[in-house]
Amino acid sequence: MRNRQATQLLSELSHPGRRAAEFPKSDVPDWPLEDLIPTEFQATSTPKLPELAEPDVIRHFVNLSTLNMSVDTHFYPLGSCTMKYNPKRHERLSRLPGIVDIHPHQTAGNIQGMLELLYEMQQMLAEISGLPAVSLQPAAGAHGELTALFVAAAYFRDRGEHRTKVIFPASAHGTNPASAAMAGFECIELKGTVSTPGEDPSKSGFVDLEELRRHVDDKTAVFMVTNPNTLGLFEKEIAVAAKIVHDAGGLVYIDGANMNAIMGITRPGDFGGDMMHYNVHKTFTGPHGAGGPGSGPICVREFLADYLPGPIVSLRETESQEKRYDLVIPPKTIGRVRSFFGNVGILVRGYCYLRTLGAAGVRSAAEMAILNANYLKEILADVLPSAHGKHCLHEFVASAEKLAKERGITAMDIAKRLLDFGFHPPTVYFPLVVPHAMMFEPTETESKATLDAFSDAIHKIVAEDADFLHTAPHTAPVSRPEEVKATRSPVLTWPVGT
Repeated sequence: MRNRQATQLLSELSHPGRRAAEFPKSDVPDWPLEDLIPTEFQATSTPKLPELAEPDVIRHFVNLSTLNMSVDTHFYPLGSCTMKYNPKRHERLSRLPGIVDIHPHQTAGNIQGMLELLYEMQQMLAEISGLPAVSLQPAAGAHGELTALFVAAAYFRDRGEHRTKVIFPASAHGTNPASAAMAGFECIELKGTVSTPGEDPSKSGFVDLEELRRHVDDKTAVFMVTNPNTLGLFEKEIAVAAKIVHDAGGLVYIDGANMNAIMGITRPGDFGGDMMHYNVHKTFTGPHGAGGPGSGPICVREFLADYLPGPIVSLRETESQEKRYDLVIPPKTIGRVRSFFGNVGILVRGYCYLRTLGAAGVRSAAEMAILNANYLKEILADVLPSAHGKHCLHEFVASAEKLAKERGITAMDIAKRLLDFGFHPPTVYFPLVVPHAMMFEPTETESKATLDAFSDAIHKIVAEDADFLHTAPHTAPVSRPEEVKATRSPVLTWPVGT
């Protein structure tokens, strides 16, 4: 009954005469309608609105909410998106009146406590990345990418260099070429390494250095690379790749989407990165989903600091040795990219996460994420073999291609059927370089019992009849629409020069 009521439209629940409230008669004089609304904009008939009592409305929306899947209610192994559990302690702290009630037009002198928090957040992000200059303004990861590319463009423009190309691997997140194109650059895609028959398969899936050398020249502005990459593999030759780009005068941008695997273990600034962004939701447990809110702070090397968007929080000591926090605008700034100081509420949650764990805890979280991913990879290997590498970092990409070819069971079939078992599906059909890709990321907070139960569910699913799976999910109030049952996901590439 609950599911039926939740999936009914408000118009279907309507009964004539029901009201949630009765309003007093208007005391505004009756003006002729044509004096208020021109005739051409007047409706020819009154819209029929649902007539509902307050309990009808409340039950409808509460029942709808119980149909949601979230990281608070279900295991959510959404590879690449990193659906980390959001500790409720951090949620509570971020809602303290002294934080949540600050008006954005307060002067710096009146918000010293908040500025101290944001300054310390800048310092922690700089330490974890190995890149000393930080802007907290960008409102999401992709926004951070775009902002960093604007910084790079301003840097080269200031030097009188006309550099037009941004290079990225074929396995990159789609936001990389999108950000580059929006920033006015030409997009160049690199094919990854591929093992030939008889070769060690663990050598495939990485940046091809020879391919990189062929494309890097004096027009190269930025090489954008995710490390660990989108296949869940650490680019072991990243320092060599960075040197190739640096020798040509270009910059290296590290997409920080996968920092959850390396935070506290290694730093982008130490292996050649000049710029990077963080996804606070992916790495530091800010809430994620429904289009926001987000936060994508960027870190850059010192020689790029003058171009960062402002304001940036700075610290100085007064004559009386008191600490004073100011909001400063870098001298060659690209300008604001977000109103006020960014999405401060999300930054506060990330700050609480880092202060709660400390340096040792941050490293431990990354190590547990790696352990969980490798364990899940191993126990699924007999039915969903991984496409690349014997071991992975925080996530891995399996392929359902064999099941699709031999039995007609697609990655989409498995994903939809998982809903019946109470699990959110993994990312499917991404990255595009893997046929029938299924991308798993369990994160560090999941228990062995949860991973075992998830594996058991997938093993039961792949043993079921293909026709039965084609119509899954069977317990959800709404099933999937009619669709083409593909036996192989397309292998696509980003068009060069988009």
